[in-house]
Amino acid sequence: MGIYLNPQSELLKSAMQSEIYIDKSLILKELNKLINTENRFICVSRPRRFGKSMASDLICAYYGKTSDALPLFEKLKIYKDEYFNAHFGKYNVIKLDINGLYRNVKRKTNLVKEITSEVVNEIREIFPDLKIAKSATLDKAMLTVFSKTGEQFVIVMDEYDVLIREEVADEVFMPYLEFLNGLFKNRNLKPAIAMAYLTGILPIVRDKVESKLNEFREFTILNANSLAEFTGFTKDEVKDLCNHYSMDYKECLRWYDGYRLTKEISVCNPKSVVEAMIEQEFASHWSNTGSYENIKDYIEYDFDGTRKDVETMLGGGRVKVNVLSFLNTKKCFKDKDDVFTYLIHLGYLTYDKYTKECFIPNFEVREQWVLALKNNKNYAQTLKMINESEKLLKETLNGNAEYVAAALKEAHSRQTSPLTYNDEATFQSAIGLAFFRANDYYTVIKELPSGDGYADLAFIPVNPKDPALIIELKSSTSTAQGAIEQIKQKSYKQVLRNYSGNMVLVGIKYHPNTHEHECVIERIVY
Repeated sequence: MGIYLNPQSELLKSAMQSEIYIDKSLILKELNKLINTENRFICVSRPRRFGKSMASDLICAYYGKTSDALPLFEKLKIYKDEYFNAHFGKYNVIKLDINGLYRNVKRKTNLVKEITSEVVNEIREIFPDLKIAKSATLDKAMLTVFSKTGEQFVIVMDEYDVLIREEVADEVFMPYLEFLNGLFKNRNLKPAIAMAYLTGILPIVRDKVESKLNEFREFTILNANSLAEFTGFTKDEVKDLCNHYSMDYKECLRWYDGYRLTKEISVCNPKSVVEAMIEQEFASHWSNTGSYENIKDYIEYDFDGTRKDVETMLGGGRVKVNVLSFLNTKKCFKDKDDVFTYLIHLGYLTYDKYTKECFIPNFEVREQWVLALKNNKNYAQTLKMINESEKLLKETLNGNAEYVAAALKEAHSRQTSPLTYNDEATFQSAIGLAFFRANDYYTVIKELPSGDGYADLAFIPVNPKDPALIIELKSSTSTAQGAIEQIKQKSYKQVLRNYSGNMVLVGIKYHPNTHEHECVIERIVY
């Protein structure tokens, strides 16, 4: 056992001894279907702190020829799988943490040389009779082992994309490309590789790297496919944690859920959920590991329509995005689709592949967007509206209909164009932005337009002592009071089935031609 070749299982052991460890070992069942097949080259990309490294540690411990792993796996779900022994401990695992290696090498241009030297030395120690030269390349050493012994390798490369994200100079990057080429484009070496498992934040870069890695099958945050449930914490896993730690399950979802990967699977940010349980507090945990600068730097690309779309998403809305043109690199952003796709991969947006829309996934991430808007002159009015939203909520609960009408008129005009002014969904997003700080105290539920142009919003309080808030919009020939009556007729039994107490009803009538807004506010007991 070495540092890079068949490393010990200490990292898996440490993870399993942590206060919270979610057993994701059944990912190995999926990988076992791919090993030694044409699909054995795998690249998994997802945002930081979504468990990529922990999965890598699990994979290394399972496939590698280590002596300390079996007692650990006896405690995991995969141990009960009928094919557990088919691949357990059968391969020479080479584990490379490219990020760690890059950070620690003193002279960056020597990165590949140091990787090669370290791993080849370990191969020579384990296979001394093969007389592998010290100067051998890694692919040459692996091929010698396979040709002489028949033993195969599993390559696990964590954060393969760090040099791309760091935008390193060509004198560092080009040798790395050749390194990848030697491992994955060498047809003579392919039989020696039982599986290659790469992880990164970005999918395979499509301008320079794709040709070196075009053998790889990708599992991304856009298309997680059969690995979706292993991409984050599922709702069932979160519910179990909330029950164990006596935390509010619905509030936990409000803070950390929203990454919808399939029709059935939506996952929460693992890092944030774990921190929330241990600290017994819902707060922005994951965002502290990254930076709102990741958003700020890219929304400053003032592509046509970017600001309007950002405001729509801040208001709880969704926007169409074409994720197919992005080259998976930090360079060459051509339009807002590229910007939004990049932010999806970073986790600051999420993507619904069935509607082809992106949106801000949860409360935690939404706060990072607000920080990103500061000192950005293009978003000065947006930030002003957000800062004034606390007062709008207060005036609404106090029944100040005149103030509410004026504020929503301004939001409506700002958020829409002449072509979209009468679109209820667009007005919903405008109201969501105008009431932005209501998200601190409420779960905001938007219903699709119904009937002859009604759009409804329900604000369900996190604290049951606070009043619920229902907003009904109405155009055409009715009145604001008519919108109030509409609320009473609908009764909202489904939305409010678990709530009873004070309720504030807000009826809004807007005139399509004059753009005037009328407001009626009424308080009742539900």
